[in-house]
Amino acid sequence: MPRVFVQGRPADHYPRHAPEARRGAVRRITEAGEEVLHKPCRDVTEFGPDLAALIDDMFLTLYVAEGAGLAANQVGVDLRLFVYDCPDDDGIRYVGHIVNPVLETPTHGRRLLDEGEGCLSVPGAVMAVPRPDRAVVHGQDKDGRPVVIEGTGYFARCLLHETDHTNGYIYLDRLSKREKKDALRQMAARRDEVFARRTATAEELSRAWERAREGLTPSEPPCSGR
Repeated sequence: MPRVFVQGRPADHYPRHAPEARRGAVRRITEAGEEVLHKPCRDVTEFGPDLAALIDDMFLTLYVAEGAGLAANQVGVDLRLFVYDCPDDDGIRYVGHIVNPVLETPTHGRRLLDEGEGCLSVPGAVMAVPRPDRAVVHGQDKDGRPVVIEGTGYFARCLLHETDHTNGYIYLDRLSKREKKDALRQMAARRDEVFARRTATAEELSRAWERAREGLTPSEPPCSGR
């Protein structure tokens, strides 16, 4: 079985970072409590260079934050869109973006997995959240073409988590009041450490890509997993 799927299609080789990231700029990640994270996002109706540029920025921001997925409202943009670079439980890597995502209604029972989950907009906190072990998301790509992405295990969790974002929910909304307070305490304790790591990662990526452009080091090798 292929080890990488890009936009739902198998790929023989793929770099460590999606090529879009090299064209992007790092954006600030919004945090829990900011209005844009807590209301449903608008449908994308215009497909073109502005949308493509946003996706580029989102991929770079995702890598700088060392995340598995990132929704547009997490960079302050009120649009139904997310990007992902995420493995499933078998180590198969999935990379892509989904515009106007809609979860498919299951026709049969799915198993719930109660496992640790974090969020780039709740930096430093990890809490157990029950999620189905399978997810199917319908949507479009940046050119408006239909896409259907299916995931299991950890990748299913990613698809469900990011689709939640586009509907105005963060994972804290799925916790009890006591659990939410615990998550916010974790965030307060670890936030500075997370931000320092993001800054260091951004500088490391910038230096590596600059060396590659100057021909001082080879460009990134193909990667079959993340």
